[in-house]
Amino acid sequence: MIQKLFVFFMAAFSALTVNGQQEPPGERVIAFASDTQAPMWVETILLRSRQNKTATRLLFEDVARRQPASLFILGDVVNLGYSERQWKPIDRYLEHLRTKDIPVHAILGNHEVMGRAREGERKFQERFPNHSRTGFAEVIDSVAVILLNSNFNTLTRAENEQQVKWYRETLAAFDADSSVRCIITTCHHSPFTNSKIVKPSNEVQERFVPLYLASRKSQLFLSGHCHAFEHYRVKGKDFMVIGGGGGLNQPLRQGIGTLADLAQDYKPLFHYITVKRIDDRLHVSSVHIREDFTAFEEGQAFDINSQTEAAYTHLNHLPGSSTAGPAPSQKQ
Repeated sequence: MIQKLFVFFMAAFSALTVNGQQEPPGERVIAFASDTQAPMWVETILLRSRQNKTATRLLFEDVARRQPASLFILGDVVNLGYSERQWKPIDRYLEHLRTKDIPVHAILGNHEVMGRAREGERKFQERFPNHSRTGFAEVIDSVAVILLNSNFNTLTRAENEQQVKWYRETLAAFDADSSVRCIITTCHHSPFTNSKIVKPSNEVQERFVPLYLASRKSQLFLSGHCHAFEHYRVKGKDFMVIGGGGGLNQPLRQGIGTLADLAQDYKPLFHYITVKRIDDRLHVSSVHIREDFTAFEEGQAFDINSQTEAAYTHLNHLPGSSTAGPAPSQKQ
């Protein structure tokens, strides 16, 4: 009952008060980042290191400066979840954001459960107590953000079935809720990617994607795992890969047999995105690191509407369209 009331409260009273002034509805910016982990030594054998730790620090500093309504991190927050040493710099960044009243939510990536999975997940849960390993949701300015666990092999069969059931029921509840205008789904493993290092997740395609495609208000599916910026349009809906939080940049396949990437001419080295609701559409802006690594700056931006193609506004060139190739409670 408490969680039901919380969902109602978040949706009904979504106007934000900042510095004593009420911010107009539709003006609350939500930030999303992924793969902020420091590079592992073994990864540098294949991939080039490029001031990755500096980039991650600057990313968190930039998020703090912009003061979004919330930051969502889509997994691989650190490179080894069980290692207290790897959490130390991230803990400082998280503490700084929270002292500025910026809530931070996160989902598990594969690095959080690598090696000693239980210990890694325990340390993760300490940092993100609102996290639920079988799905949870947050509502900000009439935008419902759904966070799913794509580490399917760490879940029991019952937990996997429970999560899919919860996701289906959550989408149906948000679709029927007039106070929710748009839905964003997130998980760590990307259902679609042209990465040469990691493969598209067939399990995400099978378990999550059909439900997302069928949801009336769902407009954006965000993931990481691939350390690159990618944007696909599949069966009329948008999928973005935003794995530029600090991991080693991954090369992408091109040419015949690859998905048509709407962002094929925009490949920032390190990046995150912000999303703002404008009426019933989402305005998405990328924020990428400058070439001299001194700060982050605005990059590509576009609008997403559930009824229309994504429209790019900050680029002079636009690649062609891609080919198709709450809930009873906030937590489960």
